[in-house]
Amino acid sequence: MDRNAAYENLAEWFEYLNDDCDYENWSQYLIEVLRGYPLQTGLDIGCGGGYFTRALQKAGCKMTGIDCSAQMLDKAQRTALETGIRSEYILWDIAAKKPVRKYSFATAINDCINYIPKEKLARAFKNICAALERGGVFFFDISSERKLRQKVANTVSVDDRDEITYLNFSSLDGDEVTMDVTLFVKGADGKYIRLDERHTQYIYKEEEIVSALENSGFTLLKCEGRFGKESEKDDRICFLAQKR
Repeated sequence: MDRNAAYENLAEWFEYLNDDCDYENWSQYLIEVLRGYPLQTGLDIGCGGGYFTRALQKAGCKMTGIDCSAQMLDKAQRTALETGIRSEYILWDIAAKKPVRKYSFATAINDCINYIPKEKLARAFKNICAALERGGVFFFDISSERKLRQKVANTVSVDDRDEITYLNFSSLDGDEVTMDVTLFVKGADGKYIRLDERHTQYIYKEEEIVSALENSGFTLLKCEGRFGKESEKDDRICFLAQKR
């Protein structure tokens, strides 16, 4: 399945179903990590519904959000109109080609990098490096190997709400976690519509990421868990790198 279609149905509901992610504190942590670096123009890679793009725009950065999913970008643009926090949104696959403009920083939050196949990671990092001004910083996270192997793979997760039921059946094959997602969405007539899609995430070790960064023109500045926790003890590993 084309990874660009992974959020064809889930896009409309993604932020709603992830309301336990503490987006507000997560975005403030992101801004705090980036404080002290040039933040005039930012590229939010894999921006999804645009929560972090909007948060950075609200903090005073001129933001561009890119994503492989047209449905996610449509949701981001509609939410931007509703909130009055306007950013630019572009359909773009960072693993395929580099952006045409330069930015002072880039972000890729909430598993974006885990969606990039291993054979495309080096190209993606090189494209991100090329999109940054000299000295620009790149902040991103991955779900840890422990999380994907022990907490996500070979499990079934359910979120049952009045207007939508979410089911996720996950399986492991080597370094790939496949997630078969089924949604039952309540229509205006009260009947539920079934929608299915497949997601694939790739398991990365910390050292794989660091090596790919350094070979792509970056210097690693910081590696930690979310909110500054020790990376070895957290399900999420965050990286701050700077273009050499």
